[in-house]
Amino acid sequence: MPPLKDAELGAFTFFASALPHDVCGSNGLPLTPNSIKILGRFQILKTIVHPRLCQYVDISRGKHERLVVVAEHYPKSFEDLLREGTPVSSSKIFRLAYEVLQGLEYMNRHRMVHRALAPHNILLDGEGHAKLAKFGLYHITDHGADVDFPIGYPSYLAPEVIAQGIVKPTDPTQCERPLPSGPKSDVWSLGLILFELCMVCTVACRCVDDIITVLSEEHGCEDILKVCATNVNANSLYNLSFSLLFFFSLLLFIFLILLRPTSAELLADSVFSEVSPLYLPFRKPVGLFSSALRCANLILPEDISLLCKDEDSDFLAERSIEEVYHLWCLAGGDLEKELISKGIIRSKPPICTLPNLLLEDGESFGQGRDRSSLLDDTTVTLSLCQLRNRLKDVPGEAYYPLLGEDQSNIPHSGSSNELSTSATLPLIIRERDTEYQLNRIVLFDRLLNAYPYKKNMIWKEARVDIPPLLRGLTWAALLVLKGYGAIQEKYDMIDKDTPIPTDRQIEVDIPRCHQYDELLSSPEGHAKFRRVLKAWVVSHPNLVYWQGLDSLCAPFLYLNFNNEALAYACMSAFIPKYLYNFFLKDNSHVIQEYLKVFSQMIAFHDPELSNHLNEIGFIPDVKNILICLADVFPLHKIFHLWDTLLLGNASFPFCIGVAILQQLRVRLLANGFNECILLFSDLPEIDIERCVRESVNLFCWTPKSATYRQHAQVPKQISESNGVSRTSASFSVDFQESPKTDLVSPVWTSSL
Repeated sequence: MPPLKDAELGAFTFFASALPHDVCGSNGLPLTPNSIKILGRFQILKTIVHPRLCQYVDISRGKHERLVVVAEHYPKSFEDLLREGTPVSSSKIFRLAYEVLQGLEYMNRHRMVHRALAPHNILLDGEGHAKLAKFGLYHITDHGADVDFPIGYPSYLAPEVIAQGIVKPTDPTQCERPLPSGPKSDVWSLGLILFELCMVCTVACRCVDDIITVLSEEHGCEDILKVCATNVNANSLYNLSFSLLFFFSLLLFIFLILLRPTSAELLADSVFSEVSPLYLPFRKPVGLFSSALRCANLILPEDISLLCKDEDSDFLAERSIEEVYHLWCLAGGDLEKELISKGIIRSKPPICTLPNLLLEDGESFGQGRDRSSLLDDTTVTLSLCQLRNRLKDVPGEAYYPLLGEDQSNIPHSGSSNELSTSATLPLIIRERDTEYQLNRIVLFDRLLNAYPYKKNMIWKEARVDIPPLLRGLTWAALLVLKGYGAIQEKYDMIDKDTPIPTDRQIEVDIPRCHQYDELLSSPEGHAKFRRVLKAWVVSHPNLVYWQGLDSLCAPFLYLNFNNEALAYACMSAFIPKYLYNFFLKDNSHVIQEYLKVFSQMIAFHDPELSNHLNEIGFIPDVKNILICLADVFPLHKIFHLWDTLLLGNASFPFCIGVAILQQLRVRLLANGFNECILLFSDLPEIDIERCVRESVNLFCWTPKSATYRQHAQVPKQISESNGVSRTSASFSVDFQESPKTDLVSPVWTSSL
């Protein structure tokens, strides 16, 4: 995401349509709430980055189908230009029009339509450039089908949209949807807004009735300028230049919609011949695992002193909007409280919501219309004062850490010592510490940008902890993906559409996999689940789909929800490393060997518990520890467990299993077979941090021979000629050849 710069964080809220509670879908399951659907569709908006579009940051789901959206915001808009009361010059009109059209054209390329264009939704940044706000509302609400209010403002809606009217689905179980608006409707809205800037008056509010009248006629006027001429000062209209009048005539057709140009056609029109050379073509930022060269477009300024920062520089503004919002939440930011303080969310006594009359069939009368279900278009600015106060003592050097391998000779500040102390605190506390997370995020961001050159330092820092904000990319770096530069291309080449026999089982498993999570339970999440799982099955013809594969996929999909290719690549690298040959059609020999080695591990580390389990005949009969844990544990526990798992080799899951048994040791020793079965069918609360700590200890204490498996993956030969520097104490590709102590974090050394 782009840096914060002079932008602010803004939040607005609305309600999704409520569904009846006694209606089920065609699959027999309860209907997915509309707020969940909206939340799933919203995620793609976070990936749309363009200088003419306000960046979407997050969406939060509250009670009673309330949704709160956080996005980039600026206090000034086109509405302020109208309030100034002075006509906007022709040159500025063309410049602003070109910038808005750039944003619309980029939206159209992503198959999106704004539909809510209005003067207050076209913001102006600190340099006076236009940026479109709330451009994704029409998309995330499924063209308005999932909310009880219309998307758009009647004064600025295109005539064809007004003529269509509002279409609402009558049956929630059917796929009845309104006909979506096309991109040319935004061109009309833009033309009307720019016309108002020239006339310095709200023309649309005055002539909307005339437009409706024209629409009702069989042969109406084709030019809105003729309709609006009676509602504005004629002299102002005649004072417009010919180029402006011609430009407005292009944008404002009523009946000849086919002749109304698209945003892309307008950008290429000769009317912008003087404006277009002022703007460089937009290049989408290159991702970490992209095939494109990440440093191709890096340009240093001619005056290198421009890179030097003053002492009063706002370092926080140089961080990405996503990072700033994440830190704002850690510093005590609460979206609902912010909206309550501004009067956007108002509480209503429950007694005031009761109807005056309620019939036996459930029909009620006498209730006032609940206006809270309608759209409140107010955007509340989130104050960053509390966050800045928390970070005021953080030195500027913390935002630009050095990445040298040996930093023993570098002097450290007092804050560095405080961070060293914070690193010894429990993981839950560290993840909620604002200053600590800032330093970890900045460090990992720089390390990941230097990947694969700095992959050894990524391994080293990951042994301390991984910041949640960058967990997905860090996991991908730790898994050492094959051909990481062509991940998207490889994923796109896989046929994910042709029906295969496994489709039915996948359809059955997905609605049961971590459906407590709002993101994974959304229809968008199900679709992504289906594509990633199917891609893995199709691309591994020698393997088959076994139940549990969906649970292994869930953490990777959650962390890379907007990058299916990376989720697939991580999953494809994870399975051969830790579950080699577990998904063979005949995997009985692999499972039997796995269970024998696991029993041997229990006997090696806890003979008393091993003897007791043998006496009562309780043999851990799970196909694989990782599949079991991925299916039983909630996602937040899996994340903490996997953070350490990815630093170990294929034997580390045995250590996790033994560590969990040791937490349940007292109860297992005191019970018989039936009680132990019940205990594992309803697994009690497991202390994950303790489990991780004890797993590392067991990993370091266990000889290699105790975990040797004939059917494990053959250790890979490490090439020293790959151009990546490594130290003698760094991790190997698969950990089979590295010392056991390499897994140990410096934080844990004292406890060993």
